[in-house]
Amino acid sequence: MRRSGGWPAALRGGSARAGLALAALPLLAAVLAPLLAPGDPAALGGPAERLQPPSWSHPLGTDPLGRDALARLLHGARVSLLVGLVGVAVAVGCGTLVGLVAGLAPAAVDRALMALTDVALAFPRIFLILLLVSLTAPSLLLVVTVLGLTGWMGVARLVRAEALSLRERDFVAAARGLGLTGAQVAWRHVLPNVLPTIIVAAALRVGGTILLESFLGFLGLGVPEPAVSWGAMIEQGRAHLLDGWWLTAFPGLAITATVVGWNLLGDGLREALDPRAATGGGELERAESARG
Repeated sequence: MRRSGGWPAALRGGSARAGLALAALPLLAAVLAPLLAPGDPAALGGPAERLQPPSWSHPLGTDPLGRDALARLLHGARVSLLVGLVGVAVAVGCGTLVGLVAGLAPAAVDRALMALTDVALAFPRIFLILLLVSLTAPSLLLVVTVLGLTGWMGVARLVRAEALSLRERDFVAAARGLGLTGAQVAWRHVLPNVLPTIIVAAALRVGGTILLESFLGFLGLGVPEPAVSWGAMIEQGRAHLLDGWWLTAFPGLAITATVVGWNLLGDGLREALDPRAATGGGELERAESARG
């Protein structure tokens, strides 16, 4: 049973409100980037504009090629958030499907799917990501796919646990007695009750996925130029920490604020929607979110 009040009540908590505000800022920046910073963020500046500190004409300074750092930061939000949100959507979609099938299918299918999940969890995610990304030329589609297909396991275990609990409830037994197929039972009766857990798990994973994308961009394995990402901006400014501190400071602050915002939002939603979190019973979900 979930707490009453629905989603508006879930967002009334201080943690959820703060997280929503921090998460909304980069989303607005990404949407309004063409208006706030029109033109090509990869356009090169003249010799006099190279490595300029923050000023009225360039509020966040310029990089060694004369490119405006503010324009690159705003357009970089589009790439980083796209990878984070779509990557989490892929992971949560796959994990939900596997978890529902494992929780509602016969025991043999459950054992096989959980064995597959345990094998996937046995490989450190970061090494698996580096291996897959390094096998071919980096691209936006590749990064999103790899991050999505390496992050479904924790969601699958969470959804399976919820489905195993719900399958013994009277309303599920009644639905089966009326002749509904397994897919209909899962779609109409189990999934709506698991949805709050899925949404919380997704919110808690967005920040980590953005961090992973930034890490890949820092290593040069992320989205290639001319696309801009926050991790790539930090890597490009690494050689100018003393004479161009703004090149790494502002992308780093953007990553930090975004990750903190999504984590606060996920924590606030979990506390509002899951009574076990308030009584110490949400350890499994927190552990799975950290591993996922």
